[in-house]
Amino acid sequence: MSIQIRTATLNDIETIFDIRTSVKENHLSRIQLTELGITTAVVSDLVKNTPCVWVAVLNNHVCGFAIADQDEGCIFAMFVHPDFEGKGLGRALLKTAEDFLFQYFQEIWLETDQKSRACQFYIRHGWQIVEYFENGDVKMKKIR
Repeated sequence: MSIQIRTATLNDIETIFDIRTSVKENHLSRIQLTELGITTAVVSDLVKNTPCVWVAVLNNHVCGFAIADQDEGCIFAMFVHPDFEGKGLGRALLKTAEDFLFQYFQEIWLETDQKSRACQFYIRHGWQIVEYFENGDVKMKKIR
């Protein structure tokens, strides 16, 4: 079982949305994503015009994805399909996004729910909480 991380293509967009809507924590439906401005057109634009969308492939199957914001120096999204958790996909995606962002920034950031498994995952990978929000989210940073 070899994990491959590659830049996403337009053919991956529906799978990215399928993964995003399959997660148990921080679940959002397609309607909710659209209300937040996260649409097929927006993700297509990112895939076509930036090198900041990656997918994790395991046994020829796309099982996770990450999106970084090159202008802001942040990890915008990172999700692994629940059926493939615990196989190292998140770790590989995180390293890819971090390595990319650290080419441009000394300090990178992300936001997540403080009570989520994701928050603990990021802490285990060297991220630190730097700000708490009223909605339960936290801002985390990592310094090169």
